[in-house]
Amino acid sequence: MSNDSEVIALAKDLMARKSVTPLDEGCQELMGNRLAAVGFNNEEMEFEDTLNLWSRRGTEHPVFCFAGHTDVVPSGPESKWNTHPFEPTIIDGWLYGRGAADMKGSLAAMVVATEKFVKDYPDHKGSIAYLITSDEEGPFINGTTRVIDTLEARNEKIDWCIVGEPSSTDVVGDIVKNGRRGSITGDLIIHGVQGHVAYPEMVKNPIHLAAPALAELSQEVWDHGNEYFPPTSFQLSNINSGTGATNVVPGELHAIFNLRYSTEINDQVIMDRVNAILTKYNLDYEIKWTFNGKPFITGEGKLLNSILDAIEETNGVKCKPSTAGGTSDGRFIAPTGAQVVELGPTNATIHKVNESVRCEDLENLVDMYYLTLKKLLT
Repeated sequence: MSNDSEVIALAKDLMARKSVTPLDEGCQELMGNRLAAVGFNNEEMEFEDTLNLWSRRGTEHPVFCFAGHTDVVPSGPESKWNTHPFEPTIIDGWLYGRGAADMKGSLAAMVVATEKFVKDYPDHKGSIAYLITSDEEGPFINGTTRVIDTLEARNEKIDWCIVGEPSSTDVVGDIVKNGRRGSITGDLIIHGVQGHVAYPEMVKNPIHLAAPALAELSQEVWDHGNEYFPPTSFQLSNINSGTGATNVVPGELHAIFNLRYSTEINDQVIMDRVNAILTKYNLDYEIKWTFNGKPFITGEGKLLNSILDAIEETNGVKCKPSTAGGTSDGRFIAPTGAQVVELGPTNATIHKVNESVRCEDLENLVDMYYLTLKKLLT
């Protein structure tokens, strides 16, 4: 018999399932059965290769939603791990295994906190909902965004949402994400004329042509940020050109860049300014844009204030809201008008070998989620 606490036992059960994107491997069924037992109505939403769960208790507003994902990234070589990545193991108070921090530990804490809350407050105000996907770590096209589209089509709105992403740095609750920067990627090809390096009059070197424009783009001041966001950042991630021969001028240069942008700017302004700089240098170019998500912010209000109070009451931490880091599925939920905050375990080991979470942090996370529900729905 295991003497694990409820949250540790459930986390282990979820982590033992090899749910590499877009597989779910029964995680949502396990969660759904637990939720159904305390009065939730489960609705499976399967889009292409992705299984999603929308589960709700109650029919009234406000609607409080826990959001997260059951899929995990691949473990990489199992030989590099100190323990088997899909055999969750506790060592010195830490739970090891793929998904421990990102984010099956959070899912377990959500379910256990909800069970406790419903038992204590069966006639709570409003509704509690779960939006769970198996497509967050992958292409993210058949997961949360499709569920939100479905909910929007029937005018089913979320008021408050906690996303269980690993937001914390040193101890659970020291950081919450109350917003995220927007993200847009440019895939750029600059055309030249290929030829022999000994005949410069007969070639157009795309590397030489592109260099001033790329330098200007990298030095451009896009905005100055604001109280919630740092200034917009432009970063080149890939540059490729050349045939491999030392005596051939290449015919084209391929560059990929990304901008993480604040609410001081929008994607159309970014595209217009990039095109203006490229045109300024008379470049023969083509560019393909990939729009990854708009920036969003949840300022002071009932959700953020309740979470901050719940964190301090649980472990005495004065939490710092932040918008740093990458994107999350919160970017699909916030545009509907929902307040969205990310609260989860520490993120030091996510996607790494020997991913782990402090067991005490999961216990505290249960209390934080429970107190937030209590503050908002009683």
